[in-house]
Amino acid sequence: MKSKIIPAVTVLALSLATSFAQSGATTSTANSQQPPTIQQRKYNQQQRIANGIDNGSLTVGETKNLERGEANLNREERGMRAADNGKLTAADRTRLNQQQNALSNKIYADKHNANNAHYGNNEVGQRRLAQQKRIANGIRSGKMTPGEATRTEGKEQHLNRQIAGMRQANGGKLTPGEHQKVNQEQNKLSKQIYAQKHNGKTGF
Repeated sequence: MKSKIIPAVTVLALSLATSFAQSGATTSTANSQQPPTIQQRKYNQQQRIANGIDNGSLTVGETKNLERGEANLNREERGMRAADNGKLTAADRTRLNQQQNALSNKIYADKHNANNAHYGNNEVGQRRLAQQKRIANGIRSGKMTPGEATRTEGKEQHLNRQIAGMRQANGGKLTPGEHQKVNQEQNKLSKQIYAQKHNGKTGF
């Protein structure tokens, strides 16, 4: 039986192919282990807030406060970039990451506390729910900035308090006049949400 001799060139080619494959796998693994950028973290946190609105684990007040924190952080980042020709220093990145960590913890805590959003099955409650869904979609898509979401949720919170006061004064019900007033306020909020989502500003 004749022995087969593999040419040296073939051995070299196989060795190089194996080496390149291992190198590519190592690079891919290293890239997948890189921490998320500041921009990615902003996007991720807005998605988490939007999900909390959708499933009711974030109340209007909690959302307002979280978005205010996001807006303040964005404002601080813009100031840092303006001071360094559009770039962030290593110290800037460290500070922003620390603040994003704090916001991330706050989002988790708010979504897992005992407070949940309750809208009711009546007409007013269903409109409140629908508008919260629109806000969540605006946050998720980036069509609403954190500042816009903060202002809108502030108005939603104010209206919710008005509705609660009206119901408390009338045995848990709204009078026809109160229904009309609430609908007018909800119409204004609806127009504001639409305008914010179509003004060209982006949230991340």
